[in-house]
Amino acid sequence: MIGVLYFWKDISYPILTTALLLVCLGYNAYVFVRFTKFWRSNRHKASKQHSAHVKVISVNVYQYNKEYHRLIELIRREQPDILLTMESNQDWEEALQELKDTFSYFEEVALENTYGMHFYTKLKVHRLQVHYFVSDDLPSIEAELETADGYRFVFFGVHPPPPSPTEEETSKERDGDLLSVAKRVRQSKHPVIITGDFNTVAWSRISVLFKKASGLIDARYGRGYLATFHAKYWFFRIPLDLLFHSAEVFVEKLRILPAIGSDHFPICCTFYIDKINEEQKEDVKHLDRKEKEEVDDLIAEGKEEESDSR
Repeated sequence: MIGVLYFWKDISYPILTTALLLVCLGYNAYVFVRFTKFWRSNRHKASKQHSAHVKVISVNVYQYNKEYHRLIELIRREQPDILLTMESNQDWEEALQELKDTFSYFEEVALENTYGMHFYTKLKVHRLQVHYFVSDDLPSIEAELETADGYRFVFFGVHPPPPSPTEEETSKERDGDLLSVAKRVRQSKHPVIITGDFNTVAWSRISVLFKKASGLIDARYGRGYLATFHAKYWFFRIPLDLLFHSAEVFVEKLRILPAIGSDHFPICCTFYIDKINEEQKEDVKHLDRKEKEEVDDLIAEGKEEESDSR
């Protein structure tokens, strides 16, 4: 940049270019600072009426990973109330059978297309449904649960396909799937928490649309970058495993757990349900008219898209 300023005869052009670069840098800094501990993190003093704490672990196990014992040992150690696994096929289902002595309820969707999903919980289950919003081989799991002290909430586990040379040519299925979930949870009468491998980063356009369409809050705000992928390459790590929650949900702790042999790290969240405070209300954003139309269009395109890779 200094060289351009020195050699460029017409000084107005490099000054303009430099100014534009600084604006871009400033905007990106504003976006990324939210995912650092410098941003306010909604630290909340729980009221006397808050729910019991709930611990959730979500992990993309990597279908071809055979180190089943590493996840089982992690679950035995962490003792979550809810466990969501993604890319879990029939082999993983059989390996995880021994966890059934820990969890009172489970839902198993073993698939061999890297989109299998398994759900385990110790909590009371009022309702559970497996959705296939954009394709009959891309499940999402919805469960209405109740804490030990009687607080109901809705849990959603998601894993849409990514656009990549080895997966899908476009992001249409991913976008349509995520936004279908967002529209559904928007109508929920109970607090909501959604987690899974979103196959997009927290600051992407689709994540922003998802947050607005669902009326949920990104749990990473003020808590750090928390990269979950790629677990085997320390020099290339991004946050693909995301977690969003409604304003009645307060995150006590959000952390990345040790590797289990997958290409993703597990993500662990401990939360409780309480009265909404003004600070969390501010983090709830809404769609404008054009964005609502865009959401409907993306959902329709996702349902029309046909995969050639699954």
